[in-house]
Amino acid sequence: MSTKRIRIFKNEILNEFSSNSSYTGISTKYIISLVSNGAVQYHLGKRELTLFPQSFVFLNEGTHYASQINSKETINRFSVLLDPGFVCDYEYSVANKSHTLLDCPAYKDSKPVFLEAIYPLQGEIATVLRQLKNNMESGQTSELVMGEYLNHCLESYYRLYRTEVTNRGEALNFLNKSTRTEILKRLSIAKDFINSNYNKNISLNDIALASCLSVNHLLRTFKQAYQMSPHQFLTQVRLRQAKYYLKHTDYQVNEIVDIIGFECQSSFTRLFRNSFQVTPKQYR
Repeated sequence: MSTKRIRIFKNEILNEFSSNSSYTGISTKYIISLVSNGAVQYHLGKRELTLFPQSFVFLNEGTHYASQINSKETINRFSVLLDPGFVCDYEYSVANKSHTLLDCPAYKDSKPVFLEAIYPLQGEIATVLRQLKNNMESGQTSELVMGEYLNHCLESYYRLYRTEVTNRGEALNFLNKSTRTEILKRLSIAKDFINSNYNKNISLNDIALASCLSVNHLLRTFKQAYQMSPHQFLTQVRLRQAKYYLKHTDYQVNEIVDIIGFECQSSFTRLFRNSFQVTPKQYR
């Protein structure tokens, strides 16, 4: 196991290479973690998450969790650990303009609580995390430079949170705010279950059971929040992972079809072309 660590204003950035490691404990900082290859298992109470490339996991400060890497290949995990004071200062600085971002008012001495989940690694936050990783690997340790990137990283996460959580909750057709919050948590568990098991033969019953929702309730509320069905979301995740394998591995297309859980190469090619306007071979 090899780990490089730098500290910036009480924040930490970790770049870990390991094929066999485990950790159990309490997070003392807010954690953003992603993997460049392979997979990492996370356990949050009764929830079991599997983090693959093209996504990142977010954990709150004070969360009891366990993580495990057990692989034949060396896995590269990159993590940003944000100090609670750094997050509180940022939230206080934007509270007057973004006081409705979270479900409670922001005060300088309070610690915001976010929805712990697997988020898509795309757009602005993907760019910022890639720049942080590249700077670290190139030996950049300037507090001014890295501090600016960390601030940008947190800002990007807040924007993503507004899109993926706050706006989704507001789209649910429930008058009671606490009901909306609870349903959104269960839908997030459903999404995490799909993200963690996208390459397996999972059913609607499996997803509903994991999220403690009936199948009909799952279908109705998932469509309200995400403007797509669970099956459409599963297909989206599989296609996103296919792009990763096409770009970063030498697997043949038929092998990738098996890896991501598709049963038919022709239907995969058709869906890929309809989604991205190129065939898998042209994309590669």
